[in-house]
Amino acid sequence: MSVLNALTAASRSGKKSIAVLVDPDKVEDPAKLRQLINLANENCIDYFFVGGSLITTTNLANVVKTIKENVTIPVVLFPGNSMQIEPTADALLFLSLISGRNPELLIGQHVIAAPIIRNTRLEVIPTGYILINSGRTTSVAYISNTTPIPDDKYSLAACTAMAGEMLGLRSIYIDAGSGAEREISARMIATVRKAITVPLMVGGGINTSQKAITALEAGADMIIVGNALEKNPKLLTEIADKIYEWNHKVGKT
Repeated sequence: MSVLNALTAASRSGKKSIAVLVDPDKVEDPAKLRQLINLANENCIDYFFVGGSLITTTNLANVVKTIKENVTIPVVLFPGNSMQIEPTADALLFLSLISGRNPELLIGQHVIAAPIIRNTRLEVIPTGYILINSGRTTSVAYISNTTPIPDDKYSLAACTAMAGEMLGLRSIYIDAGSGAEREISARMIATVRKAITVPLMVGGGINTSQKAITALEAGADMIIVGNALEKNPKLLTEIADKIYEWNHKVGKT
């Protein structure tokens, strides 16, 4: 089953997913990457997302290769620009930054990347990417030269997501940004969830298991964790246990 079909099926059945975001710049040490892979495998995560707002190394291909050599967990590219394409991955989030008005991130980079991607076997997942203010300027806000949606403008975020779905985007990703000061609120997640029917991914600032379960209860179909695992690797086990319990209950109904 394709990644998008799996996400859509899980969303419709009420089941939840978890992805670990790997920034190639932060795992240049092979031992550190293998440790993260083993941790993710032990906790039965659903996906690896690989990428970042700004990648300053040539480590992307090696990261994807190492993951695929060690586990069967799907590897999904989370590209910050048209250069972050690795054909050996399983899928690619074709991200359009619909919360901003920078044409380069709405369509410009996509035009450059499209013919390259077409010549790979990557599954392309058209995804509306929405930045939500998290209290400080994050790397993605600075690099993308866009202003995040204020964290109390719930209807604005919902209408943005709705428009993205109407444009044909097949999933929505709302993000507070890497290393966010605070996570996206339950009210924001719930409002966006009610406005769309496609899978909803939520990332940024999820650094406790309680924040993870709050996001899931509010309507997130998938949560993405990354930076928080550097400080607290046990967090992945805590979140994975919560998701297992959730999906087990859903399976019984």
